[in-house]
Amino acid sequence: MIGGHFIREREPVANHKSATKRARQTLKRAKRNQHIRSRVKSAVKSAREALAARETTEAASAVKTAEKVLRCAASKGVIPKKRASRHVSRLAKSRNRLASA
Repeated sequence: MIGGHFIREREPVANHKSATKRARQTLKRAKRNQHIRSRVKSAVKSAREALAARETTEAASAVKTAEKVLRCAASKGVIPKKRASRHVSRLAKSRNRLASA
């Protein structure tokens, strides 16, 4: 789903050869971005759950994984770099609070 709309694979409605190619590329990119976004959400969710469960070692590894996935998504342009940094910062802050407690 992109922007509230489901992506369906179908024949492009474009009239020009170049427009047809752009439509194909858009579908391919949207699928790839959807996969990466899903990985980001899963990684962040597992990190937050580990932090909520107060599992120090589990939380540390989950936050590390989430950071890697977030930075990867940002480098590919799926999410903005500043948003990725903000998420990483907040997760690290929570992890540090848990470690010091």
